[in-house]
Amino acid sequence: MNVMATESSVLNTCNYNHSVIFFYESVGKKIRDEWTLRDYSVITLGLTICVIVVLANLMVMGAIFKNHRFHFPIYYLLANMAAADLFAGIAYANLMLNTGPWTRTLTKEQWYIRGALIDISLTASVANLLAVAVERHQTIITMQLHSNMTKRRVVLLIICIWAAAIIMGLVPNLWNCECDLKDCSTVAPLYSRRFLIFWAVLNLLTFFIMVAMYSHIFVYVKCQSRHMAQHTTEMQHNQTVVNLMKTISMVLGAFVICWTPGLVILLIDGLLGEKSNAILYEKYCLVIAECNSLVNPIIYSLRDNEMRRTFKWILCCLVRRGPDQQTLQSPMEMDSPLPEHTFHSVQMSEGQALWKPEDTNSKDNGWTVPAV
Repeated sequence: MNVMATESSVLNTCNYNHSVIFFYESVGKKIRDEWTLRDYSVITLGLTICVIVVLANLMVMGAIFKNHRFHFPIYYLLANMAAADLFAGIAYANLMLNTGPWTRTLTKEQWYIRGALIDISLTASVANLLAVAVERHQTIITMQLHSNMTKRRVVLLIICIWAAAIIMGLVPNLWNCECDLKDCSTVAPLYSRRFLIFWAVLNLLTFFIMVAMYSHIFVYVKCQSRHMAQHTTEMQHNQTVVNLMKTISMVLGAFVICWTPGLVILLIDGLLGEKSNAILYEKYCLVIAECNSLVNPIIYSLRDNEMRRTFKWILCCLVRRGPDQQTLQSPMEMDSPLPEHTFHSVQMSEGQALWKPEDTNSKDNGWTVPAV
């Protein structure tokens, strides 16, 4: 009898039987009954961006796996970043198809799934950027261009990144405000404000750590450059390291710029609740965050000649079908962006620093030095 009474008390205290609309109304967030021209414009623009995001990041992934010159740990992590951006495009498309007046038709389970997809994409991106930062810090401090991590470790690292992302995406389902309406967020009415504070602080702290690591790397590389001998191979190797670092830093900078406003809004909403007026700015922050998934392919195109060449090759393959397609040069057959003797010397320098003799015969764990 006591157990039944306790269960009945919990059910009466919590709002498990109420719909999504109930939680929106409890925080004063209105769900419109009718569609407006603004709603149609936002959804059309949002879905268009999502399609471009998916296609662009598919191209990045295809370029990295097609061109053997990108078969190194850092580029596989960048491919995983593209996969996270692709997933974000799908998550935003799902959000666009379940927003506005459509929100009234959602069950709580569907609403949680909608939010979980966004959380998973953000966590995957942050975790992947952190992994890239650690990889770059480890390799640059030892003045190498690429890490000597085995393929198995890279795969395991990528699996761990997505496992962590999925776990973090499921946390809000358990850390909700269904039993405490005063703790409900105005931006995400079923989420606990305490969860928003935890989520925002965790990500902002991770941003700070990554920025600090890259700052240390740049200072270290600058100091080493002053003491480096004026040898062609060493100078070319150093320039290659710096160029790659600049590209990755631009990716990190774009991510921080695009996501920080949204995380700050979540933090303010978690701290102040309805007094924060965060609901007035959430849509603008969401649009900025969505655009981040489109920025990375643009950065790769502008910064990396080899990546741009591979993009062109993929596009040519898609346009030219049939027998003519066989006449197209693969990325490995294209002219190297560096003079052949210079590129070869750089590769030899990398090989001496990264691969031991026993690693070159390993099919499972070794990284193949691309032939030029």
